[in-house]
Amino acid sequence: MVFSEVPQTSKVRRQKIREFLQSVSLEMSEDVETFVVAKEEDRIVACGGLSGKVLKNIAIDESIRGEGAALSLMSELLKVAYREGCFELFLFTKPHYQEVFESCGFKYIEQAHGEVILMENSYAIEAYKKRLRKLRHSGDTVGCIVMNANPFTLGHRYLVQEACARSDWVHLFVVKEDASFFRFADRYRMIEEGVRDFSNLTLHEGSDYMISKATFPTYFIKDKGRIDSLYTELDLAIFRHHLAPPLGITHRFVGEEPLCVVTNEYNTQMKRRLAEASEYPPIELVELKRIAESGEPISASRVRGAMKENRWDEIARLVPQSTYRLLAAMKEEVE
Repeated sequence: MVFSEVPQTSKVRRQKIREFLQSVSLEMSEDVETFVVAKEEDRIVACGGLSGKVLKNIAIDESIRGEGAALSLMSELLKVAYREGCFELFLFTKPHYQEVFESCGFKYIEQAHGEVILMENSYAIEAYKKRLRKLRHSGDTVGCIVMNANPFTLGHRYLVQEACARSDWVHLFVVKEDASFFRFADRYRMIEEGVRDFSNLTLHEGSDYMISKATFPTYFIKDKGRIDSLYTELDLAIFRHHLAPPLGITHRFVGEEPLCVVTNEYNTQMKRRLAEASEYPPIELVELKRIAESGEPISASRVRGAMKENRWDEIARLVPQSTYRLLAAMKEEVE
């Protein structure tokens, strides 16, 4: 086999990869930055891609399976990842391929309904859990909030306020991935400025173990109607089995989602899955009614819409003063 790299800019070669993936019943992930391709006699027989820290579209033609092809392909993929400075890597795959990837140095983290498993090469999750344990606080009610805050609104602040009032301690995780209108650094600063007055709160940067819907793979899931369910199950399994126990979390606080059917369903699934029988302690979901302004729920999307139309008087009624100052400063920088 002869290996080569295919960047995003190579449209013709990527089309060949798409056709190969289709021949083995897989879809091509458009977010793959670099593909590694193996050829025999000018025919693609294996490929794999790197999208950030996630390996995707790993496929091997039946004609070369069992000849060490997986190990060779993964070795080439790791070379590319390490060259790009990515040393902690993840992949999602079907359970029956678990042993193949274990032979390549990857370790099992969690699974969803026996259809999707998450693996990583470093098993840094144990080190992460150890760091979380050092931030544990005692109490009968230890709350958790997972927040994107795109941007941080008075609705977000109300959620934090209620969680802190009802809990001995609260852990607030800020989604780290830069897949939102505002960068992570800006969102984190908005939240940090907006919650300074709460004394029983720990603010955390999110981690790679809070799975983003943007990075969750769909290319090997044939039943597209199952994608949301599998994503939810995997995300909540990681939270309940790996992230909540080190911190002793007993409750998770969320806001109602009257405007978004998908998020509302996620809340419904969360309520059931966090409380179902398991070797891990149950976690109670507390769903708080959204606060409104002028009869309309306060939401980050409403703020973004007001920003687009320069309705700053409305923005001032939807966000804390600290967020308003930061948004105004960003506007000045752009102008």
